[in-house]
Amino acid sequence: MTTEKPSTPWAVHPAALLLGAALLSGCATGPNANPADPLEPYNRSMSTFNENVDKAVLKPVATAYRDVTPQPLRTGVTNFFANLGDAWSFVNNVLQFKGREAFDSLVRLSVNTVFGLGGVLDVASEAGIDRHKQDFGLTLGHWGVPTGPYLVLPLLGSSTVRDTAALPVDFYVGDLVDQVDDMGVRNSLYGLRIINTRANLLGTTSVIDTAALDRYSFTRDAYLQLRSGAKAGAGADEGKLPEDY
Repeated sequence: MTTEKPSTPWAVHPAALLLGAALLSGCATGPNANPADPLEPYNRSMSTFNENVDKAVLKPVATAYRDVTPQPLRTGVTNFFANLGDAWSFVNNVLQFKGREAFDSLVRLSVNTVFGLGGVLDVASEAGIDRHKQDFGLTLGHWGVPTGPYLVLPLLGSSTVRDTAALPVDFYVGDLVDQVDDMGVRNSLYGLRIINTRANLLGTTSVIDTAALDRYSFTRDAYLQLRSGAKAGAGADEGKLPEDY
């Protein structure tokens, strides 16, 4: 018997987020607004909310996970989820007509799945096959869809209007974890991915907290630069920012 998959608590519906941002835009803009960030007052408030959730829940759990889990095992978990991501990167590289990148993504997926114990070992990188990470937001950008304003999403962190509009495709079509039928296994994989990703970013966030005079501006500018570089084909391999939990 097939059981319908319920929505996970972390899969905030992007359409609802877009609507909320649009409703807030009228009161969130100002005459001195950053052209790339006209929703800055709202975004700063949402960033503060996300940081508070992180401090209360995610960071302590991720720290405990890092402390009790050996580094080789955490590396294997990271490799496993990155290998799943190569499948969606292959699709988006095809949609962008990037033949070489699509071929590399397909080879990486095949090699790591077959010879890397389901992706736990990154054999492809050891063989010199580069990762070309892509998503549907970057595909839309490749075909001329503008990024729109910077937007901070509840729990999900940094985004843009274009990337938020692309989230339903990334989540419900491109995320292989969402295709797992067993709800318990699927939610366990979601939880493991969130905590492992946050654990990998513990050092990064500590540096930002120490060095950045304005954490919000630093994160925003780094995210927009990263997405611009990924669209241009540079620096798109493992681009993850502190708020990309």
